[in-house]
Amino acid sequence: MNERTICSLPTLFRHLGVGHLGHLIAWAALAAALMQAPAPCFGADEAGAPDKGNRTSEKLIPDCKAFSGTPATLFDLKRIFTGTPVDTGEPLEMSVVHNTKEKVAQATIEEGQLILEWGKVGKTEITIRAKNPATQNMVDVRFKATVWHPDYWSLAMTVVGGLGIFLLGMKNLSEGLQAVAGGGLRRMISLVTNNRLMAVSVGAIVTTLVQSSSITTVMVVGFVNSGFMNLAQAIGVIMGANIGTTITGWILALKIGKYGLPMLGVGAFVYLFSRKDRVRYLALAILGLGMVFFGLELMKNGFSMVKDLPAFDAWFARFDASTYTGVLKCAAVGCVLTFIVQSSSATLGITISLAMTGVIPFETAAALVLGENVGTTITAWLASLGATTNARRAAYFHVLFNLLGVAWITIIFQTYIEYINVLLDLDFIRWLADIDVEAGEAIGVTVKIATVHTCFNVINTALFFPFAGMLGSMLERLVPQKDHKEKPHLTSLDIRMLETPVIAIEQSRIEVLRMAVGCNKMMDWLAELVKQDEPDQKLVQKVFHREEVLDTVQDELVAFLSDLLAANLPHDVIDKGRCQLRMADEFESVSDYIASILKFDLKLRNQGHTFTPSMRKQLDDLHQITTDYLRLVSGGYERRESEVITKAKSMGSEIEHRVRTLRDEHLQRLTETKIAPHVNVAFTSTLNSYRRVSDHTLNVAESMAGVK
Repeated sequence: MNERTICSLPTLFRHLGVGHLGHLIAWAALAAALMQAPAPCFGADEAGAPDKGNRTSEKLIPDCKAFSGTPATLFDLKRIFTGTPVDTGEPLEMSVVHNTKEKVAQATIEEGQLILEWGKVGKTEITIRAKNPATQNMVDVRFKATVWHPDYWSLAMTVVGGLGIFLLGMKNLSEGLQAVAGGGLRRMISLVTNNRLMAVSVGAIVTTLVQSSSITTVMVVGFVNSGFMNLAQAIGVIMGANIGTTITGWILALKIGKYGLPMLGVGAFVYLFSRKDRVRYLALAILGLGMVFFGLELMKNGFSMVKDLPAFDAWFARFDASTYTGVLKCAAVGCVLTFIVQSSSATLGITISLAMTGVIPFETAAALVLGENVGTTITAWLASLGATTNARRAAYFHVLFNLLGVAWITIIFQTYIEYINVLLDLDFIRWLADIDVEAGEAIGVTVKIATVHTCFNVINTALFFPFAGMLGSMLERLVPQKDHKEKPHLTSLDIRMLETPVIAIEQSRIEVLRMAVGCNKMMDWLAELVKQDEPDQKLVQKVFHREEVLDTVQDELVAFLSDLLAANLPHDVIDKGRCQLRMADEFESVSDYIASILKFDLKLRNQGHTFTPSMRKQLDDLHQITTDYLRLVSGGYERRESEVITKAKSMGSEIEHRVRTLRDEHLQRLTETKIAPHVNVAFTSTLNSYRRVSDHTLNVAESMAGVK
């Protein structure tokens, strides 16, 4: 082929001696000539001469990908070129005209078939030409062929890394939403009554905010165990939690996956550099949502490699949900997977990733989701171990509710899936899913899975809602009450309560209130004992036992709140935690001094002495005013009335003045009357203990009011 010299027309005209005016005339003449010239032929032979026919390029063969060691791949070229411009019914001349790397994939044509022999790892571009000898028309087909070797370590790390980012994103999303909701979330929990409809609504909303039905059910078991919630209320909240958990699927169905990384970055910057708590935790929720989508994308990329491996493809093919046995098998796999991961949101993310990459069909994914609903019950069941009878009943209801639901759904699974497909064809659903109906865009598999998840839980709740009371009665018979009285303790709470700080702080508040109630009971028992000629030994033991219980509760509260305050929390939760730590210490000190007053009285009796009638009257009056003072402050804490501090200071000053007056009168009495040393010591020590009870009660009131 001759070398071509490229020269611009102005330069050519200048060499010919044509001036600027000549340039214009020459340009006009050239344009006229081009307009009258015949169209050029696009086909050319190897020497550059025009062909009689035309040559076109079409994408008739898709890009091929095979892993090393795959047998040869065959393509029927006769069928591929049927209907193309070169197809006139005559035999075609087919040849391989281009192959960048034959060592990667060697292409040969035999009897109208393209044979690809796979070689070493790499990529090559192949061009196949079909020529019609009669018309000289040609069609070039270009495609890429890739040979790859499965990197199992990279695959595993991609999936595990994606799952880790997904779970961390769910945690950040949950923490951010909880912090933004703040007091509203705590008020919602307090709204739970025996009205099951209200309880279901609260359960759904709380689970939407905490982004985990497992957290909600564990929280419910803890509330029932502590006596804050009864079984009827817990049943309603658990049913609502099953509805609330479906929001995760719809979040994943949003078409914002490509914005996951930008959301993560923007959320991180705002969270790190913002000073306002509400803005920071809103940014944390956005950061978490970005991590959820980024982690889902990583898992999807990892599973896309699995799809091309015949061994994995054959393994996943075993889980076919086209039969009842296959549905049960898939549900069992989803259940076991959720047992292991301990998060239905995580297994839902894995299921969606597998379905989006085509590793499993939609029907198999739907069956896995059913099993995941059963698997998530293990968390609440584990939290109920060693708990009170009512708490175990609540956990068993969660298991029973999901088992019965999955049992009847699996029986009509095929019909159920068909109805889902019909439902998804409705224009309203397509509008919600942002589907272009006119363009013929199909419903995404993520939307289908989210729809199955939601329909199952909503229908299941609607069916069992009227029979919830009956199921509760059945559980009361199946799990009978123990013979001895069960006392709820803080240690029965699962450590996962710390995953919901705004709820955990409310739970610890209940324990502080229980300490206050314990101190009030000790004051009542003390008043009864000092009036008896012979103290009731059982009642004496109750006072000392209650003091030991309050010591234990304080230790448990300190451990619980220390773990809670070590987390990343909003300032208001941190302040409440510190306040509760201080009050727990104050109430424990109050119980110590109440027990000390009883010890002084018992010791004085054992020494053969008693207080004089006037002394007894003075101490009884002091006891009554101190009891009223303690009830005032503990009642204010229960009703969240921080303004009680004003009256508390007044009463505290009154008690302190009375103690000082009684001590002065007692000293005056010592100069006038002979009093036994044991009586003197017991009286002054008792006065000092009442003053200390008053001081610690005032500290509780100051802690409520935020006074340092």
